[in-house]
Amino acid sequence: MNYRTLTAVAALAAITTTLPLAAQDREGWPSSVTIGTGSQGGTYFTYGSGFGAMLSEDLDLNAGVEITGGPVQNVTLVETGEHQLGFVTLGPADEARRGESPLMPGTPHENVRALFPMYQTPLQAAVLASSDIQSFQDMAGKRVGVGPAGGTSATYWTRFFENAEGYDGVTISNAGGSDTAGQLKDGLIDAFVYAAGLPTGAYAQLAVENDVRFISMDEETLATMKEIVPAMADFTIPANTYEDQPDDLQTVSLWNFAIAHQDMPESLAYEITKLAMENPDRMVSVHAAAKETLAENVLKNQVIPFHPGAVKWFEENGHTIPDNLK
Repeated sequence: MNYRTLTAVAALAAITTTLPLAAQDREGWPSSVTIGTGSQGGTYFTYGSGFGAMLSEDLDLNAGVEITGGPVQNVTLVETGEHQLGFVTLGPADEARRGESPLMPGTPHENVRALFPMYQTPLQAAVLASSDIQSFQDMAGKRVGVGPAGGTSATYWTRFFENAEGYDGVTISNAGGSDTAGQLKDGLIDAFVYAAGLPTGAYAQLAVENDVRFISMDEETLATMKEIVPAMADFTIPANTYEDQPDDLQTVSLWNFAIAHQDMPESLAYEITKLAMENPDRMVSVHAAAKETLAENVLKNQVIPFHPGAVKWFEENGHTIPDNLK
């Protein structure tokens, strides 16, 4: 083989190894994808907006986010194929797979597949510093904002107030995270309880603009919440996550995962998973909660089968996915 031939072969190899994804296997890929997130002021919306930009930039795929009511709605939007991607907490996702979705009761959501772990969603609570509410028990008879209907927050906080003893007379208010913070500031509600990754934008802004008191769960509240929602696990919100929060807060949390429809092309599910798992610094720049968007957390999901494309990436990178989750 002469020098000219060697040069040509080397040039061809260089072109081949630097082909953009657009020139690789994109069979069956949609021209665009919609990501179901949550309300403005919540972590899903910020996380989704940033990750959507990464999808557009790296995969040459038009990716947009849609404001939704949160996980309960997102899992159904993916199940029905209206959205290609969605973010869910495992509690609502598991209930939907068992046919217990309030949006489609009696219809098991069997088309949903997990892609990658996102972060934990802790339950949080705040009141204005001038409030007489010092504990969760003091919320009896009060007006409490729980976030948008259909979201993780509204689903589980409402379930808590309706089933725990000693919370008679609680009036539930539904609105997006930012709107609920505004209602607290304006005196339209007495307490703002929510569920979102840390730091939650609605709480961060609220604490900057107002004197706020964050409420920590006592042992009784922790036990009651975990009894009502078995998927919950203990969680600590570190001190100084927000202004006016000098101490750790004890609470509970649920894991979040990105999901897709089972009919998503395997190559696309693989590339989406790869993008999230192989770029931790970029993911954290999207939202600080993404510090938990790590491959080592893949088996925090024990309820949603993984998409074959995601299984391929995780197993190529040393993570065994049990057969019952494939």
